[in-house]
Amino acid sequence: MGLFDSIKAKLGLGDVSNEAQSKADVPPADAERSSAEGITLSDRPSTTDNATIAPHKDLNQTRGTASGIDVVAQLEAKAAQHPEALNWRTSIVDLLKLLGLNSSLEARRELATELGCPPAEMADSAQMNMWLHRAVMKKLAENGGSIPPELLH
Repeated sequence: MGLFDSIKAKLGLGDVSNEAQSKADVPPADAERSSAEGITLSDRPSTTDNATIAPHKDLNQTRGTASGIDVVAQLEAKAAQHPEALNWRTSIVDLLKLLGLNSSLEARRELATELGCPPAEMADSAQMNMWLHRAVMKKLAENGGSIPPELLH
């Protein structure tokens, strides 16, 4: 899972069922051992086998409506609870700190690479940071987040 996926997850954006499903696909070490009832753990139905529960994908599609998830409201609420005053509206470092994610230069470079930052921007950390903040906000908007126009440029 990339850093941008972590950002989305912290804000409730995206399809988190993919990660849960990939974990569910890995059988536990004792999956082949029989239980007291004579049923192996791998034979037990999972929630994905239960037809009465709507698939996560359908639930996520309803979240990506025109209004989207109010990212600013979530970030402002987190900022109000944070012990440090953070300028998340313009600083990628502060945005990552607010979300409880790694804000080191190395982590930001990885995120910039993940989002396709031009090499010229990556050569200067200040330029990369400004590009990165704009790119993260735009990507959040593309993934169902409601972002005001002033944060997109």
